[in-house]
Formats: sequence, C-alpha cells, structure tokens
Amino acid sequence: MSDPVGCLSALGDGWNLSAPGVCVDGGATAASNWFAERPHVLQAFLASLFTWGMTALGAALVFFAKRVNQKQLDAMLGFSAGVMLAASYWSLLAPAIDLSEGYGRFAWFPAAMGFALGALALSLSDRLMPHFQLGAAMQAEEGAVTTWRRTMLLVLAITLHNIPEGLAVGVAFGAVACDPGTAGPGAAVALAIGIGLQNFPEGAAVAMPLRRVGWPRFRSFWYGQLSAVVEPVAAVVGAAAVTVCFPIMPYALAFAAGAMIYVVIAAVIPESRQRGNTNVATLGAILGFIVMLILDVALA
Repeated sequence: MSDPVGCLSALGDGWNLSAPGVCVDGGATAASNWFAERPHVLQAFLASLFTWGMTALGAALVFFAKRVNQKQLDAMLGFSAGVMLAASYWSLLAPAIDLSEGYGRFAWFPAAMGFALGALALSLSDRLMPHFQLGAAMQAEEGAVTTWRRTMLLVLAITLHNIPEGLAVGVAFGAVACDPGTAGPGAAVALAIGIGLQNFPEGAAVAMPLRRVGWPRFRSFWYGQLSAVVEPVAAVVGAAAVTVCFPIMPYALAFAAGAMIYVVIAAVIPESRQRGNTNVATLGAILGFIVMLILDVALA
C-alpha cells in the first residue's frame, strides 16, 4: 500500500516525485513531473486555474439545489477563514521573515512593511467602492438588491477580495524560482491547495442566493465562478514580479499575507458569524487552520 505521508513529502522534496513512498505512478507521475519542469510563472498560472476551478465547483451547486443550509455555509466560511489565516503565516509571512535575515536587527522590517501595505491596499480599495461581505447576496430577497447594478457591485467586490489570493499563489511560486532553499515548492503547492479549498464556499456564497431568488441556474453559476476569474491574472503578475525583481520578494510575500488577513478579518469572519451560527463557524475555522497546518508541514 502506498504511504500517504511519503506521497505528500515527495511533493515538497524539490519536486522529486520519483522518491520512495510516492503514491502516484504512471500517468500521474508523468503529469506531476511535467508540472515541475514548467517555468514558475506557468506553474503559478496552472495552480491558480485550480483555485478558480474550486470556486466554479462551489458555484456549480446551483445545478443540484436551489438552497444551501445556512449553518453549513457558515461552517464552510469559517473553514475558509482558518485556511487563509494559516496559509498567510506558513506559506507567506514565515518565508518573508526568513528571506530578510540579511537585514540584521531590522529583519522584521520587510515583513512588517509589506504586511501593512497589503492590508492598507485592501482597506483603500474597500473605500473606493461599496463594501459587500462574502454573503451579501443572501439579502437578495429584499427588493431592490435584485437589480443589475447591485449584482455587479457584489461580483466586483468579491472579485476584488480574490485578487490577494491569486497574488499569494503567484508570489509563492515565484519565490521558489528565486530562492528554493527558503521558499520550497511544497509550500507553494500547499498554499494553492488551501486557497482552492477555501474558494469552494465563496463560489456557493455568490451563486446560491442568486438561484434562490429565481435566476436561471447557468446564469447564477456564471456569476459565481466569475468572481475568481481574476485569480490567474493576479497569480501571473505576482510570479513575474518576484522572479524579475528578487529584492522585493519578502515585501511581496508579506504584502499578499496582509491583504489576505485583511479579507479574513473584514469580510469572511464577520459573514460567517452574522446569522448567529457562531459555534459552527468557529469550529470550521479551527478545522481549516489544522488542515492548512497539515498540508504545509506534510508538503514542505
């Protein structure tokens, strides 16, 4: 029987998928090795296609049901928050701190400055457009919110909050190209998987309420998945930026972390607790944190 721990460890072992204990063989091994040989910008793009695909999968729930249990949705949003919090540290902030050792007593500065700038950028973007929480479409039954303008603002707001996730994936893969000793490929893979997992409820949070108020299934699905289309673009930009300009890498990693944590604190956590399902949302967050911890340790 294949060793699942060996399988995960091999992913982080310099992309050596032929190591003992690997649980993939044949076509799976060939596909994994093909991915490992691609340029890091392309790897970031492909990984972000996976994260977008998970959003689309969540939105696809509209083809099977008209409603989603609110308690389950809040638990999934809590799970998303836990994953993003853990990923922000282990896959982004920790490598940023390690890459700043050359700053001596000021080694804290790149991570702190990048983190602050990331949070500030998201805060300013929220001020430039009406702020909608991830589940704002849940209010779609209240008359005027079914207007085209309201729907577009909702999609734009969630799209804006998906940019840091795509950027984080891109920066993580770009960091591997610049300094594989500090930023290992396993951490980048873990980050992409974690963000993909937490994207699932985001897709459902947009699409299901639209379906509930009478939108056609395909149209509801379309706007649900559309919110994450920006992630591959942001991933390519992030990977290219740190690959071309190595000195900005610790700042870029911390910037992505700051932006992601801002989204968690300002949008995901409040939305998961808004309807009184505090306990399940909290348990979901703890579970998400643990899952991301396991992914990062096992892969890295």
